[in-house]
Amino acid sequence: MRDHIRRVSDVLTPSPAVQREAEPLALYVHWPFCASKCPYCDFNSHVRPAVDAARHGRALVAELEHEAARLAAWGGPRRLASVFFGGGTPSLMPPEAVAAVIGRARALFEAAPDLEVTLEANPTSVEAGRLREFRAAGVNRLSLGVQALDAASLGFLGRNHSAGEAVAALEHARATFPRLSFDLIYARPGQGEAAWRAELRRALALAADHLSLYQLTVEPGTRFATEHARGAFHLPEGDEAAALYAATAEEAARFGLAPYEVSNYAKPGAESRHNLAYWRYGDYLGIGAGAHQRLSRGGDILAARRHRAPETWLERVEREGHARVEEEALSPVDRGREAMLMGLRLSEGVDPRRIEARSGLPFEAVVDAGMLEALREEGYLAWLPDGRLAATTEGRLRLDALLPALLR
Repeated sequence: MRDHIRRVSDVLTPSPAVQREAEPLALYVHWPFCASKCPYCDFNSHVRPAVDAARHGRALVAELEHEAARLAAWGGPRRLASVFFGGGTPSLMPPEAVAAVIGRARALFEAAPDLEVTLEANPTSVEAGRLREFRAAGVNRLSLGVQALDAASLGFLGRNHSAGEAVAALEHARATFPRLSFDLIYARPGQGEAAWRAELRRALALAADHLSLYQLTVEPGTRFATEHARGAFHLPEGDEAAALYAATAEEAARFGLAPYEVSNYAKPGAESRHNLAYWRYGDYLGIGAGAHQRLSRGGDILAARRHRAPETWLERVEREGHARVEEEALSPVDRGREAMLMGLRLSEGVDPRRIEARSGLPFEAVVDAGMLEALREEGYLAWLPDGRLAATTEGRLRLDALLPALLR
């Protein structure tokens, strides 16, 4: 098997010209504030009695300008392929702050003609009422946090919207934005397959371009962790959860959506270009409290994050122009592992030459050849006709267990 890997690697070794080409840039903008904290959420999100939104908006622009100047000093213009406003709840941002960040990003970078600009929103009536303003600000893709379409589940999940508001927001967003995605959470307590299929059909009939699906898990430090530990609820697991996951693919297919990533389904061409940058191990810049980034500089990839506390982040940006608290050049081994960890989540798999270009290592130095062959024989991995290595449907269900054994 090692000889086979070498043959694929030799054929797909990138040329020096390919290696020198600057990576397209994805920009992530973090808005850390929420109206309330969901009991399952372990994201860097915060509830504050009052937020100086205009001040935070100015700081986002300032941090963007600082990072753009650094990138320019590293050499050459960078092509901006996508912008993603995440959180937190970025639909709580003033639309004028969103417009300012988008406008400045377009001015600082070489924006792609089809620049994808996504904003995450919740379907409360207050936030849904601002959708036209976000569209006017330059957002052309909305990601709506529906999570569930029945009252009992929404209450359990701590959501502030009703099922009716979710449906109304989906309809409003469909009429406002050229591209629309929505999130659902499955494997909720007592959830049966028939009810889940009906819920999926209802949601997909309203907005059938892109679906992000997340299995409900109990994360340390959340309210659910405390409640679960004392036996307040139980979640579907094992075969029961797998059946719900399999049902999702079947129902999504009815509406023309295919699973292009472990948790994401889309019609052809409707895939999230921003998230593909992560999964294909591209360059991404992150601004805002707690944001992470991976940026190429010469032959290195620099990993960095920003201070998590919104108030400290704000003070540091106003004082220093940025709030980076950690930055390091990743080792070739770490780069190869990260690229494989992300890429095998995709149905398209990973291209060995991409792994080599981003890590600086031969492909056989990143994966264990014997384990790769064993996983292929067991039906968890497969070589595709174009030379990519991909996880099969069964393999993607078990990636968390397979990857530690596969990677060196």
